[in-house]
Amino acid sequence: MNRRQFLAASGWAGASLALSGLVTAAGGVQADDPALDANTFHGLRRYARTAFGNIAYVEQGHGAAALFLHGFPLNGFQWRGALPRLAPYRRCIAPDFLGMGYTQVAEGQAVGPDDQVGMLLALMDTLGIASADVVANDSGGAVAQLLLARHPERVRTLLLTNCDTEIDSPPPALLPVIALAREGRFVEEWLGRWHADRTLARSAEGIGGMCYADAANPSDEAIDTYFGPLLSTQQRTDRAHAYAIALSRNALGGTAEALRASRAPVRVVWGMADTIFAPKNVDYLEAAFGNSRGIRRLVGSKLFWPEERPDVIAREAMVLWNTWTPVAMRR
Repeated sequence: MNRRQFLAASGWAGASLALSGLVTAAGGVQADDPALDANTFHGLRRYARTAFGNIAYVEQGHGAAALFLHGFPLNGFQWRGALPRLAPYRRCIAPDFLGMGYTQVAEGQAVGPDDQVGMLLALMDTLGIASADVVANDSGGAVAQLLLARHPERVRTLLLTNCDTEIDSPPPALLPVIALAREGRFVEEWLGRWHADRTLARSAEGIGGMCYADAANPSDEAIDTYFGPLLSTQQRTDRAHAYAIALSRNALGGTAEALRASRAPVRVVWGMADTIFAPKNVDYLEAAFGNSRGIRRLVGSKLFWPEERPDVIAREAMVLWNTWTPVAMRR
């Protein structure tokens, strides 16, 4: 660890301890704050009309905006635990990507990472958001990095979790999914089977064993909310396949210089038991950003740990958001 990294880590630890005490004393972010159940989440869903389609999103809170970007093949429901914890401090918005969840994609609209960036800009403009704190996971993390690289003025801070990097996109573990998607088989043969057999979904061979540390995940309501929309019509199934196929191209290629030049504070929290994205990504990300606020490694956590550990997301976000200042951004 060089001197710059040591000072950053030391400063982060001090800020984290101080803020943790303040938040706990104020009765704010707590580990036992309840997550939103599916019925409540569905009731909060709204649609923003854009040229990309009607973008489904759930919003809680007021003030400065925070965007929560989900993974594949999930949707905004992934953040049901983080949103109520952070709503007292931010206008928290969890959209569904093009081709995922409940977003109604415009006819002929592509759904690749570049298109997702355009959609987010349109969504932000529609909702009157000049810039946002961004929290992202999995393929949403790739989109977040593209947004930061191409439109740094729209990203105030970035809390990044397990996701694609320029050196690992797509990861080898995703190649069978992409191959099945090209054949039009992935949604039916994987998601369809998991949707029909919850025990299989939570087994070692299912999404549970692959992406979650807790054998009780994903819950029944999560399975319904994630996979139900993608199985509901052939058009939605086709778009889910298009989403997966679009991940075959390394959209992050050539972004390294822009990410190093960015001044937005970036914090990375990584589940070290992830079997999709390799541990080498952590070392790469440690030096990838111009204003890195360090790396936290979560032993035993897998790809979709933000869903299982929303208290960690909330505390890390609060520390990151409270270290941001306009002066720091101008350095």
